[in-house]
Amino acid sequence: MTALNKLRIAIIGSGNIGTDLLIKVMRSDYLTCTLFAGRNFNSPGMKRANVLGVQISDRGIEAIVTNPAICDLVFDCTSAHAHIEHWAVLEKLGKTVIDMTPAKLGELCIPAINAAECLATGARNINMITCGGQSSIPIGYALAQVHSDIEYIEVASSIASRSAGPATRANLDEYIETTQEALQSFSGARRTKAILVLNPANPPIDMQTTIYAKITDPDLPALQAAVAAMVEKLKAYVPGYQLIVPPTLEGNKVTTTIKVLGAGDYLPQYAGNLDIINCAAIAMAERIAQAGALQETQP
Repeated sequence: MTALNKLRIAIIGSGNIGTDLLIKVMRSDYLTCTLFAGRNFNSPGMKRANVLGVQISDRGIEAIVTNPAICDLVFDCTSAHAHIEHWAVLEKLGKTVIDMTPAKLGELCIPAINAAECLATGARNINMITCGGQSSIPIGYALAQVHSDIEYIEVASSIASRSAGPATRANLDEYIETTQEALQSFSGARRTKAILVLNPANPPIDMQTTIYAKITDPDLPALQAAVAAMVEKLKAYVPGYQLIVPPTLEGNKVTTTIKVLGAGDYLPQYAGNLDIINCAAIAMAERIAQAGALQETQP
């Protein structure tokens, strides 16, 4: 795909997620960033975008309102509260939006599970849930493919405090609620719980997520095979996704642990939380771009 027919995307939000996402977009064969919008030209993200030669604006979503033709798809990397206001505007403009916040207004998306369904339904607002959701929900889904009746799933994610920006910290309640609801939706578990720990350790820790599931008479070999297969699906678009503790069994409790190493695009390797959600968003946006290209070539 040439630069002329790449999907034109705008990024709103110049924090950690938005800046890391920008760098990943610039490597894509299917996407091109035509606008990087925040609120402060002096923010580290805006300065990085400027150095990279990307058009920047300090007017946020207003930069799109005044020039709707500048993009086809918008990544909203702001906050859950802000996204509610943004979607009301972007929907009227006819934009497809990939929501990087835990606002859960749109179609909940885990590319390894339901990318095709999101495309088939023509979803215009696609919600990437949370970093902990992207790392844990595929495992919960894999467990549910073996045992459809799961009593309880709990997921606990630890991330480096340095990797959590102001919007992430402001959205902690929304993070918990959205992760729990999405986990229940994809796994069918009767009860779910999500925990997020911002670890201040120095040197910073790598992102790690542990999944606990209460299952009656669990088939451990089948669960291990299902989880291993899902990990391979994730690694196709998140290279740093690693299974560090395969499913183990203690009574009726199944435990498994995932680590996510970042690519170091914006923050160092410890910021796997940026990679897991941003790589998922890129994977979905590229699917949208490819589907559009295929539609354009139809007679």
